[in-house]
Amino acid sequence: MTISLHNNQLQASDLKILANWMAGDFSNQKQAFANPQLYAHIHVFFRPLPFDFFNSIGFYSEQVYDYDLWTPYRQGVHRLIEQDNQIYIENYSLKDPILYAGAARELDILKTITHDSIERRYHCSMIFQRDGEMFRGGVEPGNRCVIEKQGCPTYLVSDVEITETTWNSLDKGMHPDTHEQVWGSKHGPLCFEKVQSFADEVPIMN
Repeated sequence: MTISLHNNQLQASDLKILANWMAGDFSNQKQAFANPQLYAHIHVFFRPLPFDFFNSIGFYSEQVYDYDLWTPYRQGVHRLIEQDNQIYIENYSLKDPILYAGAARELDILKTITHDSIERRYHCSMIFQRDGEMFRGGVEPGNRCVIEKQGCPTYLVSDVEITETTWNSLDKGMHPDTHEQVWGSKHGPLCFEKVQSFADEVPIMN
């Protein structure tokens, strides 16, 4: 059963908990080693940004293959806010992402990201709610988060479950007319475990 957030005090508390749980280096090594024909070994990094970047809690993220940590295949910037009794994560893309490759591991690179470096990905925000000892989230409704794949526009469907030590995610690209899956895992979610925490870098909220 989904537990709704009832007041600002609870929201602020849950937002900080979610931020602390997100902050880290997550690896699906166990999943990849158990089923190497189905899953590559991937790291997902969420590195906290300084509070004054958004005047709220924000993150820089990278997804990389374990064998090539300096060449991320996905990068982003994220802002956590309270909205409509939920935790709403705005997503931003980087205009020139290669300049910031490795920023999740090298703070000197992270410090070079500015507001001029990013642009908002409208209709692609994630909405999270607390559900017992985890947070569940997905792309905002409307099927309007468009991603070009294989020369075809698709809309993103993303389901995420986060606990203090795990991150499970399933991203799929769906055809806008047939609503059939075009890309993404057909073997279930990617299952990550936190191998390093960056929670001590999450800004303190008043």
